[in-house]
Amino acid sequence: MLGFAIVGCGMIARFHARALADVPNTKVTALVSRSAASAQKMKDELKLSCDIATDLDTALKREDVDVVIITTPSGAHMEPAVASANAGKHVVVEKPLEITLERCDRIIEACAKNKVQLCTIFPSRFGDAAMELHKAVGAGRFGRLTLGETTCKWWREQSYYDLGGWKGTQALDGGGALMNQAIHNVDLLLWMMGDVTHIMGFTTMLAHERIEVEDTAVACLRFKSGALGVIQATTSIWPGLPKTIAVHGDQGSVVIEQDDLLRWDFKSAKAEDDAIRQRFAQKVGASGGSSNPASISHIGHARQLADFVSAIQTGRAPLVDGREGRKAVEVILGIYASNRTGKCVAIP
Repeated sequence: MLGFAIVGCGMIARFHARALADVPNTKVTALVSRSAASAQKMKDELKLSCDIATDLDTALKREDVDVVIITTPSGAHMEPAVASANAGKHVVVEKPLEITLERCDRIIEACAKNKVQLCTIFPSRFGDAAMELHKAVGAGRFGRLTLGETTCKWWREQSYYDLGGWKGTQALDGGGALMNQAIHNVDLLLWMMGDVTHIMGFTTMLAHERIEVEDTAVACLRFKSGALGVIQATTSIWPGLPKTIAVHGDQGSVVIEQDDLLRWDFKSAKAEDDAIRQRFAQKVGASGGSSNPASISHIGHARQLADFVSAIQTGRAPLVDGREGRKAVEVILGIYASNRTGKCVAIP
């Protein structure tokens, strides 16, 4: 039985608690929040049997805390993550790993130094259609990869930023539609297409007020393989559209919307292709958070946390470790740098 402490008791913390309820041999043993009332509210809502702490040190001294999940604002991930690693606890960090590469690296280094496991939460990788797509890429079914595309054309009301406190701020959000929402898409694109070498990007704020970050962004990428890529990310498009990921090559094309398969076409057909098309045709049809951040499912979190528990038990690396989590942050920061300078940015 692994005991988990959840640090931060906002909306996403609830997804983690619900996810852990689906993962065998895990238990939430502590909620950590500067506001005891906030932690108590979450405990009561989810009917959790756990203790409440208003400071992290108290939770880290507990022998029944093996893993710490960080769900604080994005720009406040590093301090609790490093403290947890230094206390010998395994660390789960909600996306993004952090909002600068230096802060990402400090988390990665602390976990390596203390020989504890680290994962960055990217539940989109654990969707059935995405995993099938990744398998096809690994099998070489696309021939030469030529183009990767992803869209996260979402909508957020002004109240989302006004009520969020830290949302839309440079210091704690680190960015807008890219860093907060479309980072899942960026991670998926990198997982399918490989590392990026060059970036050109534009970002702007068009549909909101009183925020310091972008609500609309586009970027063009060159991958190490020579393939090209396109990213579109917004919180400015009403009513909000389902997210997409598409991979194209000279031997095939696949397009996924949410977890629905829109295209699965390969020059060299296989017997299982029809079954795959039927399996993922209109499977979900849900918004997936396109207009309401609370409408996402916790299933992806549960699958990723189950993978992390397995990694702890077997000593292998989790599917999405700290270095994997860092990659999407680096690409997004490259888009911001390109917009700021008007130049093509080389990665790293």
